Amino acid sequence: MVEPPNDIERLIQDVLAELGFDADPAEVARRVRRLNYGLPAEDEFSVICAWLGRVSLLHKLDQQQTPIASKAEFQVPDILVSFASAGPFLVEIKVCNDRTLSFKPDYHARLTRYASLLGLPLLIAWKFHSLWTLFDVGHLTLARRNFNITHNEAMRQNLLGALAGDVAFKLAEGSGVHLDLAKEELIETTPTEDGFTEEVWQMRVSNVSFTGRGGEVRDDLDIETTQLLTTWDLESTEEHFPTHVRQSFTVGADGIEFAHRALVRLLDWESGAKDRASWRNVLRSTEITRSIAHFGTALERGLTEGVVSHIFRQQPVTTPDFLLEAD
Repeated sequence: MVEPPNDIERLIQDVLAELGFDADPAEVARRVRRLNYGLPAEDEFSVICAWLGRVSLLHKLDQQQTPIASKAEFQVPDILVSFASAGPFLVEIKVCNDRTLSFKPDYHARLTRYASLLGLPLLIAWKFHSLWTLFDVGHLTLARRNFNITHNEAMRQNLLGALAGDVAFKLAEGSGVHLDLAKEELIETTPTEDGFTEEVWQMRVSNVSFTGRGGEVRDDLDIETTQLLTTWDLESTEEHFPTHVRQSFTVGADGIEFAHRALVRLLDWESGAKDRASWRNVLRSTEITRSIAHFGTALERGLTEGVVSHIFRQQPVTTPDFLLEAD
């Protein structure tokens, strides 16, 4: 039996307020389930910010406005967030896989008018495929009809590192995990002209080892350092010996990753991609990940131990006034 959310009463109240008390029970249940799953992008961004560790407070904004006429003048953003170094900020969250994010003028005006009313900076969180950026609304510029920003410019002005603590990193080439699979019993063979070919063996894992930079065998890695390998696209190879097969999963020469994307891989590793809970459920958890307590600390340790080769801390090309004031 699936455990109901701890705010089930509020969800039901929200649905009944919209549909009325005479609504069909099946429709009420369907709407409650949909609300429980929430808006995945909002929940995902909230989890990322909480996990990166520099958030003092983050909560969604109630977007039930009154009087109704106010909707023509104001647009309430999705969340309010305060970071350890600056804030609070209003944040509007968008998902767009086009290389240009576009706001219609009236929508842009309603958002900025609300931010001016409260006297708070307005940021835009944009999910482009699996990559998040966070930037000041002022970087949206008026084109022929709409306010636009390209993904390249959003990356150049990205505040996710400066405010939330996101970093880019690279694991060291040659680092990885190696499994020795001992051959215990030959299950199946295929006849050949010269005899037979071994096809299927019953095997067991007889040894697990790790390597650092350049393939150096390391038996002193911290357990969190080894967990960093789960965040990478590892290259797979096999070596066959008379008594065993060695499977190796190692870091290649190319690639770079971001901490916020590494979170997704960690969650997949811990509970399986198909079984991972919704972002809303993860957001309600007291522990977002089990394998790494603090990702930034794990990266620094991995750098010392030779499994991480680079850590990049991005700063925006244009430093906004609120960051200058915080310094």
